[in-house]
Amino acid sequence: MNSLKEIFRIGKGPSSSHTMGPQRAAEIFAGRHPEAAAFEVTLYGSLAATGKGHLTDVAIIEVLNKIAPIEIVWKPTEVLPYHTNGMLYKSLNAANEVTDEWEVYSVGGGALSEGKGKEDMFYTEPVYELNTLKEIQKWCEASGRGYWEYVEHCEGEEIWDYLSEVWQTMRTAVEEGLDNAGVLPGSLNLSRKASNYYIKARAYKESLQARGLVYAYALAVSEQNASGGTIVTAPTCGSCGVVPAVLYQLAKSPDFTERKILRSLATAGLFGNVVKHNASISGAEVGCQGEVGVACAMASAAACQLFGGTPSQIEYAAEMGLEHHLGMTCDPVCGLVQIPCIERNAFAACRALDAQLYANFSDGRHRVSFDRVVEVMKQTGHDIPSLYKETSEGGLAQDFEW
Repeated sequence: MNSLKEIFRIGKGPSSSHTMGPQRAAEIFAGRHPEAAAFEVTLYGSLAATGKGHLTDVAIIEVLNKIAPIEIVWKPTEVLPYHTNGMLYKSLNAANEVTDEWEVYSVGGGALSEGKGKEDMFYTEPVYELNTLKEIQKWCEASGRGYWEYVEHCEGEEIWDYLSEVWQTMRTAVEEGLDNAGVLPGSLNLSRKASNYYIKARAYKESLQARGLVYAYALAVSEQNASGGTIVTAPTCGSCGVVPAVLYQLAKSPDFTERKILRSLATAGLFGNVVKHNASISGAEVGCQGEVGVACAMASAAACQLFGGTPSQIEYAAEMGLEHHLGMTCDPVCGLVQIPCIERNAFAACRALDAQLYANFSDGRHRVSFDRVVEVMKQTGHDIPSLYKETSEGGLAQDFEW
């Protein structure tokens, strides 16, 4: 598995696979061809189907148009072999001749791939020697250490500086989201709700207030993402509100110091990393179970650790967080990361807190392992028809009337 820096990426929304990935690819191609007279970029599959709603074209044009004019070609019904989020970049000279072309894929979480394995320009040597939760849990139990200590063991102490930056960005996204109001960009004319939820939650008695505040924090980050604000992929832009909402709420307790929060963030990233390595976090590949479902698992693990869970209880919490999102489709209305995405973040954050509580009540023993749920999620994602995987052709997005 690669570094947690691949799971927690700091950048601008609204989509890690449809905005951050294509923009990064455009920057690489622009660096190769500063002399180009023109560019042509063809978007395939899911990228083409919902690219306009996700601002894919805007992200690419913003980079390449500084050098030369650019034409975007949309091919939503054509899917390249390696991944549904395929792109073909071409540079042209003054005679309109193609001087170079590059096939690349946005595989989720802002990551790119050429689909060439170890020959891929994006290939990096693994940071983690163990790739399944079963193996990692055995390491923890044999050594008497926690999941966060395995992260430090593999990544070194410098990972804490990066996670500190991640946590600060998450906090800022919550606070700026709570302070903002108005209508989100796009054709849905959807009003921001985080600020109102925050105000209303504070008026309730303590038992209900906590739940309402978690809603508000998740909405705040997700609305920042939808408006193109700076967020952290956890593991994606579309699911970026879940982990921050849970940790922001728990961080208000004096029992949970910043050091403990960062350690829980490391554990969250480790669980997300296992899913990314063994399955997928791309909504276009496995549906929203790979985005919100994985985010819920990450937040469940983080919260369970904070509340004193054992390695087996933490694994159980994460397993429930993912298991109970199996089969969730990715059906963004109008191709925007708004409906149902924003509400899903709020509900998944609360479900994560329920999962940690349930797991901490238990002795940690259960029949279905986290690794098994990851396998099932991958297979389920492959079995889901493409119209339910970030194409806006099925589910809630089909024949939507406002």
